[in-house]
Parts: sequence; structure tokens; C-alpha cells
Amino acid sequence: MVTGALVIAVGTVVLASPLCSSDEVGLWEALFTVTSAITVTGLSIIDISRDLTAFGQATLAGLIITGGLGLMAITTFLQGFVQGRSGLRHRLDKGRALDDFGVGGIGPTFNSILVTGLGVMALGTLVLYGFGFTDIANPLERFWASLFHCISAYNNAGFGLWGDNLVRYRDNPVVNGVIATMIVVGGIGWRVINDLWSNRSSLQRRSAFTLRSLKLRRLSLHSRLVLRSTILLIVVGALGLLFTEQFASGGVIEDLQWWQRLQVTLFQSISARTAGFNTVPLSIQTFSDAGLLLLIVLMFIGASPGGTGGGIKTTTFAVLMGATRSTLEGRDEVIIQRRQIPDTVVLRAVGVTLASAIFVILMALLLGIGPTTSGVPTRTSFNFLEKLFTCMSAFGTVGLDLGVTAQLNRWGQLVLMVGMFVGRLGILLLLSAFYGSRSPSRVGYPREELFI
Repeated sequence: MVTGALVIAVGTVVLASPLCSSDEVGLWEALFTVTSAITVTGLSIIDISRDLTAFGQATLAGLIITGGLGLMAITTFLQGFVQGRSGLRHRLDKGRALDDFGVGGIGPTFNSILVTGLGVMALGTLVLYGFGFTDIANPLERFWASLFHCISAYNNAGFGLWGDNLVRYRDNPVVNGVIATMIVVGGIGWRVINDLWSNRSSLQRRSAFTLRSLKLRRLSLHSRLVLRSTILLIVVGALGLLFTEQFASGGVIEDLQWWQRLQVTLFQSISARTAGFNTVPLSIQTFSDAGLLLLIVLMFIGASPGGTGGGIKTTTFAVLMGATRSTLEGRDEVIIQRRQIPDTVVLRAVGVTLASAIFVILMALLLGIGPTTSGVPTRTSFNFLEKLFTCMSAFGTVGLDLGVTAQLNRWGQLVLMVGMFVGRLGILLLLSAFYGSRSPSRVGYPREELFI
């Protein structure tokens, strides 16, 4: 937490300097932008292309990489030198704890995470440069646009160089495909990628046309849950948006052809789980209430442990669904894919979900205290759905915006900054910082039934 705050403070001063930004970007605007970059959220109150210089955009990209791949891993790596008396078990426990909310371990693991990330981003940059942003005539501008958006997509940040984000590339399958792939690869995490790479020989021997090949039995339970949950959420999200927006009068997909509708809904389903890119205008006028509610659910679930995204994580959602099924079946334990899930994991999943939901509701309540619009707003007020959507976008480090963020006053933007910071660190880490770690109690208590 201290390291993150320090990086944000230094980044704010740098980004607010004339070397990085125009006169319209003060300390407050720089603070909000840097916080959004370090937490890989993507919410912004400035125009990246207009208000930031080339050096400022490069600085922003560096902050995104720092927040997405390196901030907590670097902290753990440095702790290994500072804490000379700490044992190996203590260091490994800290590395695992940090890795649980999405940043990787120390030493060789950190190097592998960095190399993998840089390699994926480089490949995506080449594809976008050669086949995606072909409408950009200047080779240097095209290269920078390709690199910046790959950095932003892989780290699930959602920052775009243009005011309309990626709306201009709504019908470009290469841009949609590359950005969506970057989001998914960054969101599932290095642990799953490493597991797939380690078992690549056995996976290649399986026929791609058999149901058995989809079981991926050699992968760990974590990898299987992440992959299946990710695919399920993408498909359900896309079909859900296609259904809700199909009947929305004046919606964004009303006048589109069927393949355009499918491409838009599929991209938004992927992007809603912590990436924050949009290829269609996003507002209460262009999306139905049902569609916005579905996006809120996807943002709440988020990416996977060890990934660059936020949310309660796909594995948490899978454990809760497993616990629900076990309850309906009358089981006393949670069984997922023929494996019994420890009670501590189930309790942690319940704790993360409940604490996250309470925190987002608290954000929405704070956002509703007093006037929250700026001095000269386009609109004088926002409805509760807009506020809840924006709070969930901040906490889930998503970055999707209904046009609310830039029109909030400083109190409202402060609420979002706190939400972004807490959402990136993880709600359990924040609570443990307040409550501290307690040794297991040796006292046993009698059991008693409750009516639920």
C-alpha cells in the first residue's frame, strides 16, 4: 500500500509537469489519471491524445505496466533484501499472498511474468501495426498506437489514445480480435499460461475435435476452473447483451447487421471484465438498463487470480457456484470436478464477495451525498444506476464510463480513486491490514444450528 501510494505521488508530479502535459492538466487531473493507470483501471478525466505530450503518453504507458505487471512483485522482491532475518517460508508466504491478487511471485517467477508479458505485447503490436491500424498513414504514429493499445489491453487498463476509445474500429475484425485476445491472456494470469505451456506436448496429442480434449485433465484444477469460467462468462455475457440490446429501442446494435451485433456484444462481454475498452458509445441512452446491469455483474466478477484485472475473480465465482450446487444437493462439502474444496477457501470466497459488495454499495452511497457534479456540468444529476455502474467500474478496475467520471466534482472523483486503489490491492488485503494476522485459536466452541 505504501509503495503504491509512493509511486502514485511521484507519477502525479511527473505527469503534471509541462514535459508531459498541457496547462489544462493540474495536480488533481494528474493524480486521478496516475491512480487510474497504476490500478490499471482506465477511467480518465482528461483527453489522452490532446492533453498529454508524446512523453506524457509514454509515461502513462510505463505506469500501466508498473501497475499491471510489476508494482507488488517489485515490492516483494525488495522485501527479500530488506528483511534479512526473514526465513524462506516467510518470504514464500508473502510472495504467494501477493500473487493471489494478481501480480506474481519473486525472483525467477517475476522474470518469467515480465518476459511473457513483453512477448505477448510485442506480438500484438506487430499484428496491429501490420493489419489493424492501417488507416494511420504515419508509420511512427501507427507503431505507437499499436504498442500503447497492446500495453493497455494486456494489462486490462482500458486507456485509449482517442476520445472515442475504439469506436472508430467497431467493424475492424483485426483490432477487435487482437485487443480481445490481449485482454483474455492478461486476465487469465501467468499461472494458467505457464500451466498450458508446461503441458503443451500432452495437449497437442489430443484431438481438437473430441470432447475429451476439452477436459484438459493434465492441467491443475485452478487452470481448468479459470479457463472454463472465462469461456462461460464470455459466451453468456455476449448472448446476454445480444438479447437485452436486441429489444432496446434506439440501442447501439439496432441498426447493425447480425455479424456486427455479434462482434460488438462479444467484444463488450470480454472488455467488461476489467478491461474497459468500448467499440460502441456507452451511455444510458445507448444501452438498456438490463444491459447495463449485466455489465455490472461481469465487472463485479472480473478477471482471474494472478491476472492483471480486478473483480472478485473467476475462481471465487466458481467456488460460490460450487457451494450453491452442493447446498442444493444436500452435501456437507463443496465438490468441484471431483475435488473437495477446503472450507477455508469457501469462507474466503464468501468473505471476498460479501466485503466487495458492501464496499461498492458504500461507494455508491458516498457518491450520492450532496451535489456530485462539477461547477459547469453537461448534466446536473445522475441516476442511481449510473452511479452504481461507475463505482463498480472503479472498484473492478474496469474503466467503462457512462460519461459520469469527468462530470463529477472532486469529492465524487476522490471516492472513485479510493475505490480503484482498494479494488486493485484486494479487499481482503485491505481488511487484513486493519485487523492484522491472528494465530489460530486452540479454543473449540459447541455447534448450534441456525435457520437459513
